[in-house]
Amino acid sequence: MPRGHYSLHDPHDHTPLGEEHFHCATGPSGWRYVSQILDTAGEHTGSVDLTLDDLGRPIRLQLTCAAWQVRGAALDGVTWVRTDPTGTHATEGNAAAHAFTGASPAFLVATARLLRPALGAGATRVRLVALTPPVLAPRTLDQGWALLSSTPHATDIAPLVADEYQVTDLETGEQHAVHLAGDVVLAAPGIELESLDTPPSTFS
Repeated sequence: MPRGHYSLHDPHDHTPLGEEHFHCATGPSGWRYVSQILDTAGEHTGSVDLTLDDLGRPIRLQLTCAAWQVRGAALDGVTWVRTDPTGTHATEGNAAAHAFTGASPAFLVATARLLRPALGAGATRVRLVALTPPVLAPRTLDQGWALLSSTPHATDIAPLVADEYQVTDLETGEQHAVHLAGDVVLAAPGIELESLDTPPSTFS
């Protein structure tokens, strides 16, 4: 069970935003990721609890940020309930999308797991519902994911395969790289892996 923490920063000006302390695990029915998010002062600001099935679909999502909370799942596309800061009003939403995305590294692993693009096969298009801090307001977007390289690195236990993906925002054309090893993000815009207690899990 990989356990560690990521540092989070603004992808444009590199202003530190805090840390995300996580643990995750694969199993016969899919993958689960749980994390706590801290600001630069070490104060708790949010959490992520995401479970995927063995096909990479989100079967349970619970996302919090400050007083906002979203619960969602893959149902008729993706469906969610968003609760406001007072806790007295809840709004339901649904979109013809494949999965969720957001600021957490969990969503990068989840999207790669869902798409599983083949090396050199070009970009795979995906429609996602983005839930981003500070208010977790849903926004539908389209991305293209292409697997550019898959490189094994020798370790004391077993070779570690690092995958490099090119992710394209299909509305703006902006591109960025995402580096994954199993169910851990090695590096991505605004995300750096700072510690890892055990090696990443591999998907079957």
